[in-house]
Amino acid sequence: MTGNVAQFEKLNVADTCSLWNILASRALAATAESVGVRLCSTTFVRYECLHKPGPPRPERAELQKRLKGKIASGNIQWYPIDIEDLQEFEILRNRKRVSPGELSVIIFARKTRQAVLTDDIGAQKLARQELGAQMVQSTPHLFAWLYFNFHMSDSDKDQIVADLKSLGRNLQPHLDEYHTEAQRCRALANQANRK
Repeated sequence: MTGNVAQFEKLNVADTCSLWNILASRALAATAESVGVRLCSTTFVRYECLHKPGPPRPERAELQKRLKGKIASGNIQWYPIDIEDLQEFEILRNRKRVSPGELSVIIFARKTRQAVLTDDIGAQKLARQELGAQMVQSTPHLFAWLYFNFHMSDSDKDQIVADLKSLGRNLQPHLDEYHTEAQRCRALANQANRK
């Protein structure tokens, strides 16, 4: 587990996997939005989410519908990678085997000084090298931060796990780990406040 559950950068450049994981739980998406967490991404990720060919699956169709709703309401913005960024894109692609969407997210986040939101372990590792650990976040980290700050409860975690599973996504081990850490940090904060 990486990431301080008491801290979370609110401006995030999200990759495909993290967008799907957040959108899979309406409660998580709505709560994050209500406390000012903002998501944007790159046109590479938009292609992966909405246009990349793949077998038709009801889960994907539902996630695409939710994403289109967020786009229509202006809650997710898309940004292109500039021509001058393409050389950096090639350098990074040669270093690690991560998708073009994940690479574009790392490049754009560094350029705009925003956090990367990714649930891919390889992308997290590369992003930590490029941006520093404090600027790399994940969906479980987001949940733990919301929980630590009393925006979500224990029962919300169970609902998020069920929501994700219903759409073919599984973050339960990571959500459990971050939830346990958030509980520990809450207890420590309570002890410190009593002194």
